[in-house]
Amino acid sequence: MGFSEAEERLALVRLNFFACHRNDWLLRLLERYGGAAELLGRSAAEIAAEGGVMPETAERLRVQTASADPEKELRAAEKAGIHVLTFRDEGYPELLKKIYDPPFVLYVRGELKRLPAAAVVGTRKATPYGLRTAARLGGELARAGVAVVSGLARGIDTAAHRSAVEAGGVTWAALGTGLGRIYPGENAELAGRIVEAGGALLSEFPLEKGPLSANFPRRNRVISGLSLATVVVEGGFESGALITARFAVEQGREVLAVPGPADSPVSRGPNFYIKSGAYLAENADDVIDCFPPEYLFGLKRGATIGPGSPSEAALGALSPDALEAYRTISVCDGGLSADEVTARLSWPVQRVAAALFELETSSLLASRSGRYCRGM
Repeated sequence: MGFSEAEERLALVRLNFFACHRNDWLLRLLERYGGAAELLGRSAAEIAAEGGVMPETAERLRVQTASADPEKELRAAEKAGIHVLTFRDEGYPELLKKIYDPPFVLYVRGELKRLPAAAVVGTRKATPYGLRTAARLGGELARAGVAVVSGLARGIDTAAHRSAVEAGGVTWAALGTGLGRIYPGENAELAGRIVEAGGALLSEFPLEKGPLSANFPRRNRVISGLSLATVVVEGGFESGALITARFAVEQGREVLAVPGPADSPVSRGPNFYIKSGAYLAENADDVIDCFPPEYLFGLKRGATIGPGSPSEAALGALSPDALEAYRTISVCDGGLSADEVTARLSWPVQRVAAALFELETSSLLASRSGRYCRGM
């Protein structure tokens, strides 16, 4: 039978009450039956036989979803100022939709702006070095125009979120609890500041879901799924940060790591990733360099070196062509490619190449991912 859009939306919210560790087999069932409403109308025996799951799992699905009240849940969310997005709704994050098991439902307090995002993650038991580095990266990325994603946990997550807010930027916190149960409680004030600053809190869990240990690894796939790149600041081999990094690898996203002292237990994870081929992250530009070109427009580079106006002496030493090329590039956030410089100046390619070479050797320009940006 056919179901209306409203009925299908309620069915997805109901289905989201089922506690499972992965969504991929449920996604196969949704595709097989044509939607959540049709799936929930099937018996446990049918689901077990046709979905390739254990009868006990199919029965648990039937019982848990039957006891849910999606209409009550949506009313409570609206009263709390929380948007509820299904993975079929406009506004659901496109990057998250592309992972192998996206959340069926996403609860959002605040605004998920259309910004390129990077995750900054790490241990709850951070060292002063880790906290400083996470705060610096969070602030630099926020000032560059990148949304900083983390999990609102103690330690590295808190430092990254707080610094992004203080920098006047956007940060998104993915929770391992429902949005009605901010965890840890000590970060409730920070959660409010994130929303007030134009960021967002988000969760796939029903509003009043508490802090169950099994939910945090699931939360980690959302952190990496929202992000173009994930930066591991500190964490041992069993750290949730490394779980997030593994999710990022599975999702085809970039992984970076901050090097740490060889004798520090919380640097074992990042150092291992660097030895295994992950990019080394010292500053925000290292992270942005990993973004695909289509996400670079509008970003502000060089936040770590504090680019200001070059000295009059440095500009006075340039040839007329190099000076004109510099002035053309320096007014463009995100820089310009060589082809774009050629088009704007209407010069021959060789003339542009000579000017760019002079600017690079003078350290007035830096080439990053094929684009020329101010280097000082």
